[in-house]
Amino acid sequence: MANITVKFFSNCLRRHTTFEMFLPNDPRADLPWEKERDVYMKRPMKTLFLLHGYSGSAGNYVPEYLSEHYHFAVIAPNGENGFWLDGISTGHQFCTLLGEEIPEYVKKTFGLAGSAEDTAILGLSMGGFGALHTGLAYPDRFGKIGAMSSALIVHEVADMKPGKGNAVANYEYYRECFGEPAELLKSDNNPETLVDKLIEKDSKIPEIYMCCGTEDFLLENNREFHRFLEDRKVPHEYFESSGNHDMNFWSEYTEKIVKWMFA
Repeated sequence: MANITVKFFSNCLRRHTTFEMFLPNDPRADLPWEKERDVYMKRPMKTLFLLHGYSGSAGNYVPEYLSEHYHFAVIAPNGENGFWLDGISTGHQFCTLLGEEIPEYVKKTFGLAGSAEDTAILGLSMGGFGALHTGLAYPDRFGKIGAMSSALIVHEVADMKPGKGNAVANYEYYRECFGEPAELLKSDNNPETLVDKLIEKDSKIPEIYMCCGTEDFLLENNREFHRFLEDRKVPHEYFESSGNHDMNFWSEYTEKIVKWMFA
């Protein structure tokens, strides 16, 4: 599988940044079973945007075999610890980076991510939140959303007061990412608000696949959003199974989600 690191100047971040791109377009001639990929390589190549979690980085988790099997490109941006949101300060516009700047660059430069039907987004933890939020913010850009162990912490952040925080970060960090906590729940940084706006406009909502481990500390957050979607009668897939907030769980469900997205 070919791997390209792209460094470009981002107007959203006001600096150079990188994203990793993985292309399953280099089958090995010396391995007979690689010929089995021919049926997939004849398909138009679709695109998956893959989002890392808090403290992660671009390309530190890529479903390489699955990408080759189903013939889709993987775009892995670097979202730093910005929660994939447009922060308060200049140069912290990670939602616009992910929802507009990189897809437009990829489409113009590589001919990928041409339509929502051909483009999906998947993330874990902070990236799971980012996948849900960005997919709902840009439903004409992403046709399917995969969200694993999503850090759906908007209600916790909304209750934070100056000088407080949690074991992950302080109040100032959350305020930078999410905006004023007291205003968060009614803002577009809340995926629930985005869902309600799409329903009000009778707009198409991307297909959604959520999952979380039963031993995961974010389980109740995911259940709460699942119940919210049920209450709004938004079709979606939701699964729980034994597992924690770790790569064992994410590897298991990545295979299931990729099959759901691209098979």
